[in-house]
Amino acid sequence: MKFTEEHEWLREEGDEVVVGITTHAAEQLGDVVFIELPEEGTTVSKDDEIVVIESVKAASDILAPVDGEITEVNSALTDNPAMVNDDPQGEAWFFKMKVSDASQMDEFMDEAGYQKFIG
Repeated sequence: MKFTEEHEWLREEGDEVVVGITTHAAEQLGDVVFIELPEEGTTVSKDDEIVVIESVKAASDILAPVDGEITEVNSALTDNPAMVNDDPQGEAWFFKMKVSDASQMDEFMDEAGYQKFIG
């Protein structure tokens, strides 16, 4: 897994990347009550706002970590957004994408680097 400074995790699966938020981010948000996911087939650029997540504490935008195309979304989150609190780094992934430029993945932290980052 790779991690961003925006508290997203990325897991490579073949030629796709699965994206979600970290346990740390889920804990900071509190109880998640709503998630708006992108449309499958959407082409995104790094730092585009592509997911809206609302909790009892705040609303946040999740940014595209890399350039690419959304290939699948986790529609179970729409019906049960609380999954993010239960398993943020597992079953509560947000979307899968085909990355346009694989070298963008080199910019992210490994788990040890992320743990140091969140201190």
